[in-house]
Amino acid sequence: MKKLFLLQRVFEFFIVAVLISGVATSALAGQKKPQVILRLHGSNTIGAKLAPAMGIAFLKEVMLADHVQVIPLATNELRLLTQMPGGPIAIDIAAHGSSTSFKDLAAGKCDIGMASRPIKKKEKSALSFMGNMDTFFSEHTLGLDGLAVIVHPDNPLSSLPMAKLRDIFSGRITDWSELSSQLHGPIQVYARDDKSGTYDTFKSLVLGKKAPLIGSAKRYESNTKLSDAVADSMYGIGFTGLPYILRAKPLAIADKGAAPIMPSNNTVATEDYPLSRRLYFYTPPYPENKYSRVFIDFALSTRGQNIVEEIGFIGQNIRTFAEQKKIQGKVQQKKVVHKLRKATERSHRVSLNFRFQQGSTKLDDRSERDLLRLARFLKDRESKKGVILIGFTDSAGQYTTNYNLARKRAGIVYRRLQQLGANGSYHILSGGEELPVATNDTQNGRQKNRRVEVWLLS
Repeated sequence: MKKLFLLQRVFEFFIVAVLISGVATSALAGQKKPQVILRLHGSNTIGAKLAPAMGIAFLKEVMLADHVQVIPLATNELRLLTQMPGGPIAIDIAAHGSSTSFKDLAAGKCDIGMASRPIKKKEKSALSFMGNMDTFFSEHTLGLDGLAVIVHPDNPLSSLPMAKLRDIFSGRITDWSELSSQLHGPIQVYARDDKSGTYDTFKSLVLGKKAPLIGSAKRYESNTKLSDAVADSMYGIGFTGLPYILRAKPLAIADKGAAPIMPSNNTVATEDYPLSRRLYFYTPPYPENKYSRVFIDFALSTRGQNIVEEIGFIGQNIRTFAEQKKIQGKVQQKKVVHKLRKATERSHRVSLNFRFQQGSTKLDDRSERDLLRLARFLKDRESKKGVILIGFTDSAGQYTTNYNLARKRAGIVYRRLQQLGANGSYHILSGGEELPVATNDTQNGRQKNRRVEVWLLS
């Protein structure tokens, strides 16, 4: 009798389960499939936190959504879903690496590509059917990223040349005595793991393709844990994002032929710091998806750049900071450098540089947007004591030619600002090829040196 009762209860539970399952299946079948309004594919550095944060803000503040669900779809893939009066809409994000952004744009699998490096020539060629992919209309600088090289607080070093940094992390230099007479002992290298965008950045900017990371390096998934480990190790050295320096000591880094530069929000914003890089969104020049341009405009707006800062990267909203021109490294014409130093003694630096293509007076694509930002900033300023524009070049060519080219570049920025309504008192100066911020031996270094700095008289 007892067995019969138990069998009856099991049967009843089975019937109820079938009924519940049927109701749930019916309800799901009745749900409207969401309209995916945007697909973002590419860099994990951007796609892990920044793109989702930007997407949620876009849905709430532009699309006026009340609530946004974050739904994991697969490894490094997620959906931002919200209910709208006309039905559910979604933004899909797949973060499998920068190279996938260009492949998926070419295949029509995404609307916006996320990249933590500039587009390569072969990628540009593969996407040529869409138009020119490295222009103002296609290449959008989302924000900037910078890495700090950190050591124990009592480490006597204050700076390192880029070449020595490469030798340390690749294992060519293994003892601190090779770098300092005040510290002896084996160097312990700390690094992020292979899945980390931070490691990808360091690998790209420091190690390159010919200097693999030393095999004995201690690897960490967390920036915080790595920073704490370095701070506790007298013989340790590592790298981390700027927000994670914590108890460790950051080192100034010097590219070949340039003065050491400390990592900070300001030196990354101007891209003077050697371990800085741009983060990009890429779109077709004339996107068919009507939401692509609206999303890009939101990401590049003041609000969007605040989100970039909140996530821990460096936004492009303009600010000023105190800085004095230092006469370090090789100087060819002291008179030129002393003139620049005197002009900037009572001035504040603006957190951007205008950069140019080689041997040209044509601005790069980030600088085109920065012109608009700076024009708005200058028009809104209460104090208009004057603006100093200082042009610089790389070292290719004759000194006098470079000096004149640098001044011409500063003059171009001046005229463009005037055209945008940023009137006022301007002082045009040239530094020529003096005071490089990076090596002139590489294309990337020369690009950093071709710049116009902006200073405001106090």
